Amino acid sequence: MLNRIGGRNGVGIRDIIENRLVGMKSRGVYETPGGAIIYRAHEVLESICLDRETMYLKSQLSHKFAEIVYNGLWFTPLREALSAFVDKTQETVTGRVRLKLYKGNIINAGVWSDYSLYDLSLASFGESDYDQHDAEGFINLFTLPVKIRALMEEERKQRDY
Repeated sequence: MLNRIGGRNGVGIRDIIENRLVGMKSRGVYETPGGAIIYRAHEVLESICLDRETMYLKSQLSHKFAEIVYNGLWFTPLREALSAFVDKTQETVTGRVRLKLYKGNIINAGVWSDYSLYDLSLASFGESDYDQHDAEGFINLFTLPVKIRALMEEERKQRDY
């Protein structure tokens, strides 16, 4: 059903130049509307269910995982280890996603999960349960190495005159 709906809306078409394992380049044109829709829905769910550091590392490792599969190295300890990482990160990635399809685009139109890490009462820039003064201390600590370097550079310039 997703292939049919996605195909009618022009989503899921990829025309890419690939780097083969042996070094040559090849062109591939792939059409997977259903897969593209499911993949996007999963990305949207991950955006509210995974923390920043996990999402970052998963993004980095996904390229290696794809390379392993593409190169036919499925039955390797590295692929098994990466699969264990993926399995662990996906334990709370569940919920509902609403997407809109329009002229080849897949647009997020809503997401809900019992495991959402988003909390409006904490994430608001307006009135919230979050004490905005906490940010001052964090910013001061986070930027301390930059401030120290700037002071060191200023002292060095003064000495060089």
